[in-house]
Parts: sequence; C-alpha cells; structure tokens
Amino acid sequence: MRIGELAEHTGVSTRLLRYYEQQGLLTASRDSNGYRAYDEDAVVRVRQIRRLLEAGLNTEVIASALQCASGEEAHLDVCPDLSRLLRRELTAMDDRIGVLERRRRTLAGYLDTAER
Repeated sequence: MRIGELAEHTGVSTRLLRYYEQQGLLTASRDSNGYRAYDEDAVVRVRQIRRLLEAGLNTEVIASALQCASGEEAHLDVCPDLSRLLRRELTAMDDRIGVLERRRRTLAGYLDTAER
C-alpha cells in the first residue's frame, strides 16, 4: 500500500509516517516510480508505535521495544534487556512526576498565601 493509504488506515499523517521511517520504526520499499510501498503488516506496526508513544516512550526506546512487540495492542514479550530498559524509563517517569508534584505544591502555596 502507498503512504496515503497507510495514513488513511491508521489515522496517522503522512508526515508522521515518514518520521517513523526516518527513526527506523517503520520500513517501506520503493516502487519503480519511487513511491513508498508498505506491506499490510505496516498497519499493525503503526498501531504498535502509537500505543508505545501513548505509554510515554520515546522513539529510541520504541525501536528496541518493537523487536518484542506483537499484535495491535503492542503486547511486549519482555526479555531481560527490554525489562531493564523499561524499568529505567519507569524510574525516569517517576522522577519527572516527583518534580511536577513539588512544583505544583509550590505554586499552590503561592495561591494560598495570596488568598489570605
């Protein structure tokens, strides 16, 4: 299928599909006229990418995770290397949440003081 068809089937813009390809997340062959051609399994791959992005992973981590992904819900068969990578991402996410909570408390404190 061509890139426009893949975009239509997945709801993802052609610009993002090209970006996924540039990041090594999606592969396409080229027709004799130079147009991108995707296999039917590209629809599932794009859905996997979107699902992993929704989980907060960046494209570098997704590239590793896709090697273990199956099905449209991006079920991961977690091997030890991927487990370490996901644990590191989860720890980083927890750290960012902690920073946001501290910032929120500080900001709320300003409002409490102003409303007195």
